[in-house]
Amino acid sequence: MPIRVGDTAPDFSLQAHTGETVSLSQFNGQKPVVLYFYPKDDTPGCTAESCSFRDSYEDFTEAGAVVLGVSSDSPESHQKFAAKYNLPFLLLSDTGSKVRKAYGVPATLGLLPGRVTYVIDQAGVVRHVFNSQFNPTAHVSEALTVLKSLA
Repeated sequence: MPIRVGDTAPDFSLQAHTGETVSLSQFNGQKPVVLYFYPKDDTPGCTAESCSFRDSYEDFTEAGAVVLGVSSDSPESHQKFAAKYNLPFLLLSDTGSKVRKAYGVPATLGLLPGRVTYVIDQAGVVRHVFNSQFNPTAHVSEALTVLKSLA
């Protein structure tokens, strides 16, 4: 079952490209989280999406939110991707796609890992789900609109 608006977001602990372990629960009661799942580091759509989050990062921090990117790439791959594009937020390594499965992120055409963004409020409740494989930069405007409505 995919996670829907109103559901409690499943907690997880994943390794970030910085080497630290990040859990969703560490932000409970503190900050909303924008959790975006993307297929693969350094591919055209994923680069466009991640750079769009980067370019709007100040808007996210002004809204008090944390941005977390998740794919099944290794922490080393994430490290190179983050450095190459100056990504200011954490990229989390979901090897084995356990978190992707816990959230019910669908595959596109049964093959490509899906591209879904979740906006999770301070209480850990999912307030918005946006699924669009082919419009990667729209994830940013969707998330910002929801964050502004939560403020």
